[in-house]
Amino acid sequence: GYGNHVPVFKKSLLEEFLQKLHSVAYRVTKAECLDLPQTTEEIRTVELESKVMKLYKQLEKESFAELSNSEVSAVNVLTKMLRLSQMTGGYLTDDAGSITSVSTAKLDALSDILDTMLAEEKKLVILARFVPELDGIQELLKRKQIGYASVRGGVSNRAEEIRRFQEDADCCVFVGQIAAAGLGITLTAASTMVFYSLDYSMSNFEQAKARIHRVSQTENCLYIYLTAKHTVDTKILRALRDKADLAKMLVDDYRNGINPFQEGV
Repeated sequence: GYGNHVPVFKKSLLEEFLQKLHSVAYRVTKAECLDLPQTTEEIRTVELESKVMKLYKQLEKESFAELSNSEVSAVNVLTKMLRLSQMTGGYLTDDAGSITSVSTAKLDALSDILDTMLAEEKKLVILARFVPELDGIQELLKRKQIGYASVRGGVSNRAEEIRRFQEDADCCVFVGQIAAAGLGITLTAASTMVFYSLDYSMSNFEQAKARIHRVSQTENCLYIYLTAKHTVDTKILRALRDKADLAKMLVDDYRNGINPFQEGV
């Protein structure tokens, strides 16, 4: 409220207010007004290499210890989680900003999915959060000689990339950065979407899923989540699927004496 005042709504006026509101406003959900195909979700658990898991646990331990020496805020906790999330995708960024490839576990899992989809002659959408992940995915597609389109930061002609994926039979895969490709585009040439990694934003997550599940889609949609076992991947996915506030959940975990970065808490 203005001037730090908190407005209070009088309960006696509630019924009259709702009547006036409903006389000029109407809300309908996508499920109510569109006859869309069914959706299915599948979690593919990936095991990081033993040396990578050891490195991950060390970074997790350091991140938890650093919280005790700083202000425990949502921003602080999410910042610590960022590097852990990057590692589950196969990359590690040091304090100088240098990026090192540390794992191919998710790429190997994605390679198997690609082989299956191509054998079935189906198109595929792959979404990821981090730039090094996108680079690695595109290198994999080049090695397999699979035609693909991409929408990410730095791609200028988005419309042409989307058109190729939708209309060109030789363009089998769409690779997108969640924040850049999750809004206002149609990718219904595919009915399967792989989340290689996840954004923390609920709105980005829901918008990204809607790219294949929308008007003109004729097949049931499948969402595949690649999650690294015993890592933050599981907590992020659970928060998004439960429509929970990830930042609040992590801070509450810490204040309750629980390591916010560990799975299964």
